[in-house]
Amino acid sequence: MTRCDEHVWETNVTTIIRVCFFLAVASAALLRPAIAEPFPTRVVRLVVPFPAGGGVDVLARAIAERLSKTWGQTVVIDNKAGAGTMIGGEAVARSAPDGYTLLVTSDSTITSNPFLYKKQLFDPATAFTPVTQLIDMAQMVVVHPSLPANSLQELVALAKQGRLNYGSYGNGSSPNLLFESLKAKAGVDIVQVPFRGAAPAVVATLANDVQMTLGGAAIAGAYVTAGKLKALATGRKERLTSLPDVPTLKEAGFSEIDPRTWFGIFAPAGTPSDIVAKIQQDIASIINEPAFKERYIDSVGYGAVGSTPEAFAAFIGADLDYKRELISIARIEPE
Repeated sequence: MTRCDEHVWETNVTTIIRVCFFLAVASAALLRPAIAEPFPTRVVRLVVPFPAGGGVDVLARAIAERLSKTWGQTVVIDNKAGAGTMIGGEAVARSAPDGYTLLVTSDSTITSNPFLYKKQLFDPATAFTPVTQLIDMAQMVVVHPSLPANSLQELVALAKQGRLNYGSYGNGSSPNLLFESLKAKAGVDIVQVPFRGAAPAVVATLANDVQMTLGGAAIAGAYVTAGKLKALATGRKERLTSLPDVPTLKEAGFSEIDPRTWFGIFAPAGTPSDIVAKIQQDIASIINEPAFKERYIDSVGYGAVGSTPEAFAAFIGADLDYKRELISIARIEPE
């Protein structure tokens, strides 16, 4: 090799090394944002498997508004009601496990439906990753003011004289569990009239289309205060501060038929744990922020939770046992 050839060869090698170096740097620059990119970077969808206007929907919309500000991204509500919450649940179960589609629902989807339907569109135990329990909810037995009953005992006595009906939102809903358990324990006949959600059931009771329902304090409480409904009992361990004269189910002699109700957020199974942890932390901060908590939780008889994914999963396990027993008491057969 001549001196000139050596020079050319060295120059080519140097050029190749430089090109490779710059390609490596460029590749690293392109990859770095993807690796360090924070969640979320686009629209997040909160699926609510109930009609607009109900307790889950109202709270989900308030959280969505605050999350939009926290994340700097649009957070939208997508109401997909029907089939005992399974339509909305299936939509989330089939979504990509990336945190951009979340399910905001009540206990009925997760801990009641497994005992109520022989065939489900998804398995709640494997379809979702628990993110956080939002609230536990105080519920109240409410009747139309024209009904001549001012206690659960009087309601039972009235039911023994003639057939009454109650509004629910399907088998396994809280009204269904409570009144079917009451029927089994007291030996009375109270007929279920299903609606598409808690809010329509309360509206039907207001109109006297049905005589009673079990409504969350968030929906029914204002009507009780206004005298448009009568509250016979509440489903908390202690009386509500907003309705101190209304006894609890335990005080009324029916502690074993108290249908525990809660709301929670779930992600599709397989969602990365760091994304789940971020969503949980941001939502827990929101629901425990004093102004938000007072307006959307305390004022309507909810109890704020904001549990970790691990604690929520353990709670769900215990609630499954509780609901299994309650559904057995109510003598509800799976469909």
